[in-house]
Amino acid sequence: MSLRDRLLAALADLPGTRTFHLHVLTSSPRKHNGLFPYAHPRPRAYLQDVFILLSEQASPDSSRVLVTAIEASVYNIPATSCGVLYVSKVDSTGHAASPSPTATLVRAFLAYYADPVTRPVSVRHLWIQLFARAQGQYLFPNSAEYEGKRPLSDVKLCGWWKRIFGEVAAEVEARLKGSGAIKLYYILPGFAELEATHTLGHALSRSSVSGDSSVTVTWTYGHPYSQTEIPLPCPRSQDAKEEPHLGLFIPWFDDDPKSRFIDEIAHTTNSEGVRSPKRKRARGLTGSGPTGETRAVKERNEEDEKDKEKEKDERPRVQGELGQVSPDEFWERMSFRQECVAGAVTGFFAMGVSMPAPVDASQKTSQPSPLAPQPGQLVPRLVRRIISTLMNHHEFSTRERAVRATETLEGAIKGLCEDDAPVIPAAVAATAATTTTTAQSVEPGPERPRTPEPRQVEPEVPRTPPPGRSHLTASGGAVPEISPNPFPDPVASPETYTSFIYGSIEVRNPPLPPRGTVGAGATNGTNANGADGGSGQVARGAPAAAPSAAVTVLQVRKKRKPAAA
Repeated sequence: MSLRDRLLAALADLPGTRTFHLHVLTSSPRKHNGLFPYAHPRPRAYLQDVFILLSEQASPDSSRVLVTAIEASVYNIPATSCGVLYVSKVDSTGHAASPSPTATLVRAFLAYYADPVTRPVSVRHLWIQLFARAQGQYLFPNSAEYEGKRPLSDVKLCGWWKRIFGEVAAEVEARLKGSGAIKLYYILPGFAELEATHTLGHALSRSSVSGDSSVTVTWTYGHPYSQTEIPLPCPRSQDAKEEPHLGLFIPWFDDDPKSRFIDEIAHTTNSEGVRSPKRKRARGLTGSGPTGETRAVKERNEEDEKDKEKEKDERPRVQGELGQVSPDEFWERMSFRQECVAGAVTGFFAMGVSMPAPVDASQKTSQPSPLAPQPGQLVPRLVRRIISTLMNHHEFSTRERAVRATETLEGAIKGLCEDDAPVIPAAVAATAATTTTTAQSVEPGPERPRTPEPRQVEPEVPRTPPPGRSHLTASGGAVPEISPNPFPDPVASPETYTSFIYGSIEVRNPPLPPRGTVGAGATNGTNANGADGGSGQVARGAPAAAPSAAVTVLQVRKKRKPAAA
């Protein structure tokens, strides 16, 4: 089952009457050497971009409007048979009907990669990581100005993500039936375990939400870099003398506070003090003739070579202070970072899913090359172009603007698969049309040469540049990825669009019972828009809840002071 079909099947259970339109964009794998930039040698990894757009249509006569978007990255490390799914952004517009489909879509997306049966990456171990930080908008520009959008607060957002992770882990564990291992970790920087549990309340205390009460998933408050049950993505060095350092544990993701902090640690040198400059050598000659000058030059060259070899031997292979900071100290110092102590509660969440190696040789099958494109995948530049167009040329502050942006963006995705046409935003298209009309009115003669129109180049997605990016460039000593890809780039076609990218489903279910009615409390919590929702399924045939008995509240009687004489 493809990712598109899995997401549509999950959306079919939502209550209410509406139609969902889904676009799933997955790029072909490409080589990537920046996941662990401070490991020597760097592990070979392959990267894929995943971008999901969900639009909703209330009735056949109404217009579509985007409601949810997910941006994620999938890393494949064959050396350790590990995969990493990093969820970078999840956002909603606030235009969805109640209950919002965001929670259901995110839950199905994570379960698709966590389940070894449906996982599209050939790895035995998978890590899902994300950084939760509450903001008004992430992917939909100006959507925070829409009065119908109610973003979750910092505490509720962390509780929402923990509940989603717990539900996915419980679902996968029930399917594995004890044949694998699942671990859940979370950290709220600046909070102890009891403080985190008390701050997030009941949403964090629930470790599992599943129909089978026997399935429970234990949460660990801390980081996963001290455990040995599930292998970590970065392979260990084959040199027995080299001790593990921080660069082998912390992965490097775009726009992630962990990446910015590890960059600072790696580029912090001379912590013991400032070194004195090297003493200059005297420029004396050992002789007055040409023979003396030649001997002096030769001796200087030999001394320079000895100094270079000595510096090379003394130079540590571990960059900066990576060898002096342990993972426990890293997370302790993370609590003092500005991104984590700016007055809002933030959280780091991780899930590890591991499957044992097959014992029978017949179960071992030959796997295709990690670079081989699969059906339905696109060239990475097309996925980045769609993301750039969404974030730079559209806005969702009103219903009308959101509908117009939905039509333009969905039409652009379909046009890319039909004739590989470039994505031109509405403003640029209007300018181009005006220029064409003016050119036709004053068209020069055939003998006069014409200047070609400048080519429109789409800008890249804006990202926060972390300090010290020299380690990812050739000038900083990194080995550039110059090995060619033996496989040709996938070609988008109308068949790719209809079979793998676009899909729709018409939902015709009973509406969600209003609050306060019997049985209405069986909904699955709060969705990303802040309205109570989730799956919205109510248990049928359950007995009505008995009325609660009256509770007598005792109060302390204040002692009266005697009257003054």
